[in-house]
Amino acid sequence: MSPPHVALSELRQHFKSGKAELLERFAQAKPSAAAAQTLMRRLARHVDATLQQLWAQAGMPADAALVAVGGYGRGELFPHSDVDVLLLLPDGLEAHQPGPLKAALEAFITACWDTGLEIGSSVRTLRECLDEAAGDVTIQTALLESRWLAGARPLVRRFEREFMQALDARAFLRAKTLEMRQRHTKFEETPYALEPNCKESPGGLRDLQVLIWIARGAQLGKTWPQLAAKGLITAFESRQLQRNENLLKLIRCRLHLIAGRREDRLVFDLQTAVAQSFGYVASPGQRASEQLMRRYYWAAKAVAQLNQILMQNLEERILGTQENALRPLNERFLDRGGMLEVASDDVYQRDPHAILETFLVFQQTPGIKGLSARTLRALYNARALMNSSFRRDPDNRRMFMRILEQPQGQTHVFRLMNQTSVLGRYLWVFRRIVGQMQHDLFHVYTVDQHILMVLRNIRRFFIPEHVHEYPFCSQLAAQFDKPQLLYIAALFHDIAKGRGGDHSELGATEVRRFCREHGLERADRELVEFLVAQHLTLSRVAQKEDLSDPEVITEFAGLVRDERHLTALYLLTVADIRGTSPKVWNAWKGKLLEDLYRLTLRALGGAKPNLDAEIETRKQEARQQLALLSMLPGTEAPLWNTLAISYFARHDAQDLAWHARALWRHVQSEAPVVRARPSPVGEGLQVLVYARDQQDLFARLCGYFDGAGFNILDAKVHTTRSGYALDTFQVIASDLDLNHRDLASLVETKLAQVLTQQAPLPEPRRGRLSRRVKSFPYPARVSLRPDERAQAWLLSVSATDRAGLLYAIARVLAQHGINLQLAKISTLGERVEDTFLVDGPALQQNRLQLQIENELLDAVALPS
Repeated sequence: MSPPHVALSELRQHFKSGKAELLERFAQAKPSAAAAQTLMRRLARHVDATLQQLWAQAGMPADAALVAVGGYGRGELFPHSDVDVLLLLPDGLEAHQPGPLKAALEAFITACWDTGLEIGSSVRTLRECLDEAAGDVTIQTALLESRWLAGARPLVRRFEREFMQALDARAFLRAKTLEMRQRHTKFEETPYALEPNCKESPGGLRDLQVLIWIARGAQLGKTWPQLAAKGLITAFESRQLQRNENLLKLIRCRLHLIAGRREDRLVFDLQTAVAQSFGYVASPGQRASEQLMRRYYWAAKAVAQLNQILMQNLEERILGTQENALRPLNERFLDRGGMLEVASDDVYQRDPHAILETFLVFQQTPGIKGLSARTLRALYNARALMNSSFRRDPDNRRMFMRILEQPQGQTHVFRLMNQTSVLGRYLWVFRRIVGQMQHDLFHVYTVDQHILMVLRNIRRFFIPEHVHEYPFCSQLAAQFDKPQLLYIAALFHDIAKGRGGDHSELGATEVRRFCREHGLERADRELVEFLVAQHLTLSRVAQKEDLSDPEVITEFAGLVRDERHLTALYLLTVADIRGTSPKVWNAWKGKLLEDLYRLTLRALGGAKPNLDAEIETRKQEARQQLALLSMLPGTEAPLWNTLAISYFARHDAQDLAWHARALWRHVQSEAPVVRARPSPVGEGLQVLVYARDQQDLFARLCGYFDGAGFNILDAKVHTTRSGYALDTFQVIASDLDLNHRDLASLVETKLAQVLTQQAPLPEPRRGRLSRRVKSFPYPARVSLRPDERAQAWLLSVSATDRAGLLYAIARVLAQHGINLQLAKISTLGERVEDTFLVDGPALQQNRLQLQIENELLDAVALPS
């Protein structure tokens, strides 16, 4: 019997009010898996009823059918998910009644949209469905979860029967496996991104759906209990899968509800609201969002582990077993077609030492590419064995050190140990930072993933195939006697993050205990502890202090004491910076670190920094370069005679030669001179500016670079005895699509015009802020204090990076007549920490000092 006719306006109101009521009830309910499941089923039934009413009123042919497909076909709907439907027609229907059929279809689809149902619809005959699905895994997947809604049931049953008969389970498995790998690669193979997609990221809901799709395609079951009944997973694993799936569904429902749209990414500006909807509140040292995200990461990690187990079991069941590929390795382990397999399911219960031996055998056996499902399951079930007694066992400690000391395999082994929870249970202190976020606008990984990335970077220094990446690091690593000490330092350098206090000092305490318990020699213990305690120092000195100052080098050399400590700290520092974010490293930063290394090494060799001798050497090298460029002897004299010793201390021989060649005929020029060339240290340009000195010159230069879309990496500022400014900038173009030659020509022309026109200084740009910066702003800090010799002032500025920031600082300095002697620009992700050496009469008055500091704080503050 057909339902009574209902006006579209009334149906629209009923649909919208019904959905709003369901969402409001869910929003008010205590967050629980049951509440999320109830919401999704009731939303699906609410949509079912609306579609069935519209179908009945559209005058559709009696032998046609309406079918729910895709996620909607499962009978569950997230608050703002797609509603995908198939309008299934019997073969030949279109030929018999094309006009009335077309009108009915259009009326139905239009009515759906008018009612507020944003459907995704397809119209196919049964034969078209089968033909199109044959070559398209996306269509196969959507149709696999089809569900009858209205119309001819026999047609739908026939379609389901013929579709399953035509589906090739082996080909479907292969296609979905490749699709999953491609998706994981898109998300960098990690569930630990700081803004994960709870549906698509590794360890997300899609990984669970893929398993069910493959099982359904092979007719092995549609639910976790059914897969357990078929022996593909254990009852315990079935419960774990269900529990973690429920949590991910609950998070996704809350995310949709709070965003008010389909949003599957746990983006920064939604994390706090979602966390608060779960009842999390901020506590000392931990945000509410961090508590939610840690829970998410642990669930995603469990899903990733169980996905590996079940995927391998499905492959074996569908493709056939590989018993003929078994090769015994020892009494506890087998090689099963390239996968490491335990000889028996209870091997770890009988001998817990075999847990760590698993990873040693993995390292030592050529051809092993992973752990089998049986091994993964055995490790998953052996977690309770890894208790305090296990951690104190001398044999286990020796085994762990053997893993570190192997000639290869550390990167893969420690990732595997983390994925299987072995690393966090053996190193209990590591467990505390698994899934811990870092809201410092610098790191893009959770703490545990950053640590493993740093370990990977260090390991690559020792692998010949990667020498081309960092030749100098590889050269140093080849001469380093004990790589395992660097691996230990990498594991512990950030191990104390999130505890409050100085994580370097706390980490040094932890690694000291580890080294003592694991029997390291005294000298090795001291080195590793030094590395963890000082892992930020080399970077800080290189990027914030004046490397041309002999006292800076002497003091740093006294800290590191010898070449072994210096080399180890340099390698750890490069690996650490590279492991924070792809945006943080650049060639200029690499040059600063290498310069500090070489200067300190010379000081450690007994050659105390002798500035006069160093400058004379540089001058001689520069003269030789000028001669090679066919410049006459004495070409450099007109410029060099006007410059103080600080100029020669802050530029290398190549720069001295370039400046002399570019300016020898323009030393007394009234017009500004601008020269640009590709940077000799990597990406970007090196720009030379020579002009009559004036109060706001540096601000004008920064204003030009800001407006032209350049980021300033470094600035060296000098004033000649004849009253000219000689400034050198390292810049990179953020968006300009030009080659270096065209870019250099553009800068030379445009910047000279800007300096000639002498227009008033424009207001600083206020560029758009990223979501991450809005969610986790870095507090602006300004410090102005005399240097140790009381001859100049050190200005330190820490703030969230944005367009026009350096220009805004320079503009304030110009307005107060403050001269800039040196600028050290340090960009750390979305944060800057810049240091300037300045002087000027205004700095001698306390009242003006405070005014300048306040104006600088206003200039670098984020727009409200």
